[in-house]
Amino acid sequence: MNKIQSPFWVIVRKEVADHVRSWRFIILIAIIALTCMGSLYTALTNIGAAIKPNDPDGSFLFLKLFTASDGTLPSFVIFISFLGPLLGIGLGFDAINSEQNKGTLSRVLSQPIHRDYLINAKFVGALIVIGVMLLTLALLVMGFGLIAIGIPPTAEEFSRIICFIGVSIVYVAFWLNLSIFFSIKFKQAATSALACIAVWLFFSVFYNMIVNLVGKAISPSAMASTYQIISYQKFMLNLLRFAPSMLFNEATTTLLMPSVRSLGPLTMEQVHGAIPSPLPLGQSLMVVWPQLTGLIAATVICFALSYASFMRKEIRSR
Repeated sequence: MNKIQSPFWVIVRKEVADHVRSWRFIILIAIIALTCMGSLYTALTNIGAAIKPNDPDGSFLFLKLFTASDGTLPSFVIFISFLGPLLGIGLGFDAINSEQNKGTLSRVLSQPIHRDYLINAKFVGALIVIGVMLLTLALLVMGFGLIAIGIPPTAEEFSRIICFIGVSIVYVAFWLNLSIFFSIKFKQAATSALACIAVWLFFSVFYNMIVNLVGKAISPSAMASTYQIISYQKFMLNLLRFAPSMLFNEATTTLLMPSVRSLGPLTMEQVHGAIPSPLPLGQSLMVVWPQLTGLIAATVICFALSYASFMRKEIRSR
């Protein structure tokens, strides 16, 4: 006798199947795959020029596949930073309101299942699709790199790439949760999609402009001391870190470039005597731990808002 499957996992399987079979997902994955393969080709053709004689990252050849670029196309990391939010928004902007408009939401919730199963399954199903897609892309990059270079990645490189994939999943999950939240708040899918894109454009384009204007207004004078200048630079850097893309870029840069030892301004006393050698993975994780914590906290907050809004939402049958 077969064991009865939990309603939660039934909904998760249904959500995964709906995402994979939708034209929206096929178009998104085609765009992301083509751009990432283009960045891989650029990295492979310029990997020799990317390795310099005194480069402390020169021994991490596989990591160059994700960060190297000659300027014609951005690197793999930049593409994920730019297109990842579109993937999360595309999978979640109509998660709730489309079903409510079609009348299927009230039918599902009329069944003997817990209400939170639905919102949790929406998130888990989309997250599984995102995780599998990002892992597949990273493995494809590693596979093509192995064929082209002929040298397998070391355990340190493989571990850093796995950590990079984990950070990317958390980053895309933030935008997924934000889009699900807007799909609960707005009745029309077009409105929720525009709201998500507006937030994405604000942090991608306009937020840096606003921070630059603030920086010009409070910039220290030419006679300011070194302490005042460093305090000003730290304040401006912390302002920029309110953008999720900034946290993602700092975390992935440190993970994929082991020579990065600090993400803030340093004094000459701190730089003096430092050995230009790559950090082990554990030390790199300690450097970016505030960025990782910020990304995870933002993702959890968006999910909590979505969960609370859905549990209080009034759903009427048509």
